[in-house]
Amino acid sequence: MKVYIYIHKAPIRVFRISKRRLWLRLKRDLLLLKEALAQEKQETKDMLVTYKRYTKKQASHEELREANKQFGDLLKGLGLSMFVVLPFAPLTIPLVVKLGKIVGVDVLPSSFNNMSEKKKKKIANLSKNKE
Repeated sequence: MKVYIYIHKAPIRVFRISKRRLWLRLKRDLLLLKEALAQEKQETKDMLVTYKRYTKKQASHEELREANKQFGDLLKGLGLSMFVVLPFAPLTIPLVVKLGKIVGVDVLPSSFNNMSEKKKKKIANLSKNKE
């Protein structure tokens, strides 16, 4: 740290800026997570409505196929939540997701699959709004 102080003219300012950048990044990531969870919630509600309609024989095969796909996503989320209980959850969950990609198994629910694309779009929109 002493070398860093001698190199930079304003180390305290650099520290404050980096701290602010970290918080903004964290807020942006949490907003993306909130959107993904809201989407998953809405899809699950639609799934339950479709199953209710199926019991009355009012649902089509396509609607039932989409409901079954969402049920699979729900089971994926429940299976992944098992790792939250483990002591090293911040390490195990990314490891399981990475191993799933290597093996070719989709571990995350569908609303979480395109999070990186959503993040890029969000950053682009924020930069346009600043200009």
